[in-house]
Amino acid sequence: MILTRTPFRVSFAGGGSDLASYYSREPGVVLSTAINKHMYIAVKEHFDHTLRVSYSRTEIVDSVDEIEHPIVRECLQMLGVRSGLEVVSMGDLPARTGLGSSSSFTVGLLHALYAMQGKVVSPERLAREACSIEIDKLREPIGKQDQYIAAYGGLQLIQFNADGSVFVDPVVISAETRKELNRRLLMFFTGDSRDARQVLAKQQASTEEKLPVLRRMCAIARELREVLTSGKDLNVFGNLLDEAWLAKRSLTEAISNAKIDELYERGLRAGALGGKLLGAGGGGFLLFFCEPHNQTKLRAELSELRELKFSLDLEGSKIVHVGSGRD
Repeated sequence: MILTRTPFRVSFAGGGSDLASYYSREPGVVLSTAINKHMYIAVKEHFDHTLRVSYSRTEIVDSVDEIEHPIVRECLQMLGVRSGLEVVSMGDLPARTGLGSSSSFTVGLLHALYAMQGKVVSPERLAREACSIEIDKLREPIGKQDQYIAAYGGLQLIQFNADGSVFVDPVVISAETRKELNRRLLMFFTGDSRDARQVLAKQQASTEEKLPVLRRMCAIARELREVLTSGKDLNVFGNLLDEAWLAKRSLTEAISNAKIDELYERGLRAGALGGKLLGAGGGGFLLFFCEPHNQTKLRAELSELRELKFSLDLEGSKIVHVGSGRD
């Protein structure tokens, strides 16, 4: 049996510029980090010929073409798996909450399947092939950032180029800066999940009209990196997050709603310097940047929401267990 662990992510700024509708015109830029919440994928050989896939439901089929889970079906087809395999997935958090779980699933499954075949592959290959499956084969209207941060992990400035190439540049920060950034980031679940595809489809349709906004969002991603690497006042990071969120929510009305806007404004009044709704929009987790002395007030103000404790994670997709596991 092979078990992989692949991180979820928090995207700070630039989301939307990783869509082909933008980076085909000019380079897109996203600042993103892996977090210590994960997708676990286990693959195990079967003695018989059947394929068993367990996620929120369980499928037992005789051929790959019969698998209803689209990502599992495409991953098995890409690697030439035909029969006699069990795939089980477990996530620390539910799907459709803005933390990139779908792409973490794809990267983690590819990683496990390659390991089952005795192959060691690079993070770049895992991310590129995950993009191929989700965007090219399944025609999902999504970008590329989630696949790359899931594969590489860490804190990264990711650039998306017109020729399809992706540059992943680690953001090197001091241990003290990392500690202080972790202390100032708080996340709350809005209680709503959403279908990112609908939000992103609307966003892609408005790309040409919103080019100046997207261009500014890319610039903010670079400015956020500069704050972290230069040792400047970290509160500037919070202020830039606020600017980035206001820019993002202006891309389409589907990104936010009255409930999210109210929660965000309450967070600012309670002392947060900035924040954003994570993911494409419409629901999921709200991230806030808040100085430690204001955090008790912020938690009290948003007491009806469930807080998610998390921290930045240095590791990308990783094989955490190799065992016999044969039936």
